[in-house]
Formats: sequence, C-alpha cells, structure tokens
Amino acid sequence: MTILDKSNRYIQDNIARVNPRHKPVYHLSVPIGWMNDPNGFVYFDNQYHLFFQYNPYDTQWGPMHWGHCVSKDLIKWEMLPVALAPETDYDKSLGCFSGTGFSENGKLYLMYTGVIESEEKLVRQQQCLAESSDGINFRKYAENPVITTEQVPEGYNKYEFRDPKLFSRDGKYYCLVGTKREKGNDPCEGGEVLLYESMDMICW
Repeated sequence: MTILDKSNRYIQDNIARVNPRHKPVYHLSVPIGWMNDPNGFVYFDNQYHLFFQYNPYDTQWGPMHWGHCVSKDLIKWEMLPVALAPETDYDKSLGCFSGTGFSENGKLYLMYTGVIESEEKLVRQQQCLAESSDGINFRKYAENPVITTEQVPEGYNKYEFRDPKLFSRDGKYYCLVGTKREKGNDPCEGGEVLLYESMDMICW
C-alpha cells in the first residue's frame, strides 16, 4: 500500500471520530485533520477543482499532502481522495507544498514544491509536476523535480524557493516561483519572483 493509499484509508477509517458540532455548515472543511493554503484552483472536465495543503493525521501543520474537492457551482463541494502525498525522495520528509493547477488537452497538471530536509537540517525546495487524465488519480513525473535548486540564480536563496505558478502563452510554458535574495548588502533584499520558461513543462 502506498503512502497515498494509507492517507485515504486513514481518512475513511477515522471520519466518525469527528464531532459534527464543530464543523462549519457553509464553508468548505476537511472530513478530518488540518487544512490551510488553497492550491491549484482550476476548471477541468466541467467542474471546478480546488486543492489545498492538508495533513489528514493531525489538527496542526504536519507533512503536507494535497487535499482535493470539486464543485459545479462554487457553493456545493464534494471531497475527493487526496491528490498528492509525501512519498518520494524529493518530497517525503516535509511534503508537497503549494503550487498550481493547469488544464490542457484533456489533462490536469499539478505543479508543486517538493520539500525535503537533509541530515544537516537544510531544507531543499524544488518544483515538481504531476498529471491526471481523470482529474482524480495523479501520476508524479519520473523526471521530477523539473526545476531544481541548481537552477536558482546566484544571489538568491536556494532553500526558500517555492509556490510555483504555471501558465502558457503563445505556445510556450512559463513558471513563476517565489524566492528571496541571499542576506547581504543588497538594498533589494527580500521576497522576489523568478520566471522560468519551457517548451514541454519538463525542461526549464
């Protein structure tokens, strides 16, 4: 059983533990666990798909998954199985952080930040890609991570490099990624956005 399968099994096995008195009547909430940042809001296959940062195992921040729900009217939402779980060499220690949903040619793509922590406690953040034909089951690319810390320009922080925004324009793909300058004497030190381009979403 995969980490993703275990996550979905845990949710189903423990929903009954949640007291419905503490659930909102109108606003979207998860069946169990912790949810935060909305991710990958996209229209695909005649439905709105909304993903979010999710820890199904606790009521506080933890190893990040991507929760998933759909709606036809943006009011009534249906919860779907977890879309992404931290289970690979490039995301398994801290999880699948925020990113983007992108629909093209009958497929739904998710681009997210895979985060791992080294033995030296250095956090490594890199951009990864997953795809789905049915909008429910996602396959992570074998080429992941598709944008690595080696592609961060000199002078920028390689350990705070996250939250990709994927889009296309005139036959080419583009990706915006948040980062910041390395500490130093630069008066522009602070948050910045890097722009990458690709012809295939794999090589950037």
